[in-house]
Amino acid sequence: MWGVLSASLFFLPFNRFIAWILLAAATGMGLYHHILTPLSLACLVPIAVAVWLHHQCRKQRAVALILEILLVACSLALFSHLIPGFNNPLMVEQEKIGPLSAPYSLYYNFDKALVPFLLFACLPTLFNAGKADKPVATRAWVILVLCVPALLLLAVALGGLKIELHMPPWILAFMMANLFFVSLAEEALFRGYLQQRIRQWLGAYPALIITALLFGAAHFAGGMLMVAFATLAGVIYGLAWMWSGRLWVPVLFHFGLNLTHLLFFTYPLYQHP
Repeated sequence: MWGVLSASLFFLPFNRFIAWILLAAATGMGLYHHILTPLSLACLVPIAVAVWLHHQCRKQRAVALILEILLVACSLALFSHLIPGFNNPLMVEQEKIGPLSAPYSLYYNFDKALVPFLLFACLPTLFNAGKADKPVATRAWVILVLCVPALLLLAVALGGLKIELHMPPWILAFMMANLFFVSLAEEALFRGYLQQRIRQWLGAYPALIITALLFGAAHFAGGMLMVAFATLAGVIYGLAWMWSGRLWVPVLFHFGLNLTHLLFFTYPLYQHP
């Protein structure tokens, strides 16, 4: 089921028909395995109707705007696990993957994986907003890539992380979940939708800063050091999106940072012995 759901997200920017067929199949499998319940289905049906109405009414600006606001609100609710009836399975429970690492739990989140579908219905340029006005030098891209390990090493210098190598047995499960159900969902919301919409109103760099701050604030539960770390990471992801115009570029930056964090540093945080 999770492979089918991942495939639906993979096909979403290339072939929406195949993506929605795969999503329907994953939904059926989810109901069969009780990951989705009749309650969650009852919540998803009106959301699906709103997606259809938004497509039908896209030329009626006032109606389309109201429906877009509704779908964004639903996206935020799914993102925050506020819609009831989802039994997201726990794949890793409070495991310490190293002596210095804090306990870690891994969920497969069906509700969060739906976010790109709703936002793509609101904004057809979610995955491809066009290239930057000015070409970006290869050197700038190299520096941006190097900022990923530099940010993790900065967290080490500040005491939030320690260098600690891992290769947990659930690494493949982590990679699929983190790529499709975490990185893609978060980048669709923060870069693909919010940064793109704010850029239309305020310009590129205000959108970059505001979105990075919102991304940092979304990590408030992890403490102020996590907020600062996530804000700086949001700047990296935001630049990757701004320079490329392609959502999959910041998704890969996001996934690359998370995977590097898992493999080479205490994960998710350093825990004092």
